[in-house]
Amino acid sequence: MPAGHTGETPVLRSSVSLALSDYDYPLPEELIASRPLPNRQDSRMMVLHRSKQRIEHRRFAELPLFLEAGDLLVLNNTRVVNARRFSDDGKIEFLFLERLGVARWKSLVRPGRKMRVGAQTSINSVAVRVEEVCPEGERILLLEREIDPWEGGMIPLPPYLGRQGDAQDLERYQTVYARMPGAVAAPTAGLHFTEEMLSILPHTFVTLHVGAGTFQPVKVENISEHRMHREPFSISERAATAIDAAKRIVAIGTTTVRVLESAGRDPKGRLVAQEGATDIFIHPPMQIRHVDGLLTNFHLPRSTLLMLVSAMAGREFLLTAYEEAIRERYRFYSYGDCMLIV
Repeated sequence: MPAGHTGETPVLRSSVSLALSDYDYPLPEELIASRPLPNRQDSRMMVLHRSKQRIEHRRFAELPLFLEAGDLLVLNNTRVVNARRFSDDGKIEFLFLERLGVARWKSLVRPGRKMRVGAQTSINSVAVRVEEVCPEGERILLLEREIDPWEGGMIPLPPYLGRQGDAQDLERYQTVYARMPGAVAAPTAGLHFTEEMLSILPHTFVTLHVGAGTFQPVKVENISEHRMHREPFSISERAATAIDAAKRIVAIGTTTVRVLESAGRDPKGRLVAQEGATDIFIHPPMQIRHVDGLLTNFHLPRSTLLMLVSAMAGREFLLTAYEEAIRERYRFYSYGDCMLIV
């Protein structure tokens, strides 16, 4: 990785904490990016050098300068589905998460008090009845007949954006390489890439369908007691071969890290093609074993995503970087700027 930079900040090495309050930081609301930049590749990129504990300020377009021969980018090619629907009377909002069988779906419902077991409404004149309320609040829904509730729905933007998705989001809340439908949230580190940028970088794809649980807050003070949602993933034979042959792996986004840290390997430690599901929760003091670098966005306080990145960079180093990002007026969250950890 190059030593050149514009503005280095030396910081101390990190300490380990399992306390939820130690993963908090104050963020001015005006730094939350509610809209994407006109051009994907124009984002700023904060670079964290772990070995020297340095911070530098770059542009995402400079990413190739930080790669070496033998490096491989691994990206999540999931595609966000139009999972947000409303009842015909407009009173009930649904986020359809998973098809469980013929005319049977798992969904988030709002307001939940109106959709207890046995409650009924309709979508496109098709009756929808609550069969079960899950422990985490999701509803198991029975539809009067088989329909695809994702067809004709709206793209589900993160709650912190405080607005409904529109025509611009249909394009910009997808990566340019999104191919496999099934996510209800975008792998946002990939939103910075253009097809031109990707064409000049060695890369491969895995798939993890991001679920609504990515927005669930951690509610326990001891973070080791938190339980993650399960998300399906897959790795093709081609991707497994490419990953095993790489000198270094640069994960594009936390979802890719979760795939690579969860995936099964043969007795010789080689990655194998597979389909599965993961509920891995990566946080300090866990060690990330199969990823050498990470491109990620700036994450919410007290979130599991912030904790995963803390395991990669070190908690104090990361929070020092976040303080500097706030001083330097970086843009935060899904449509915001990015961070490269090397």
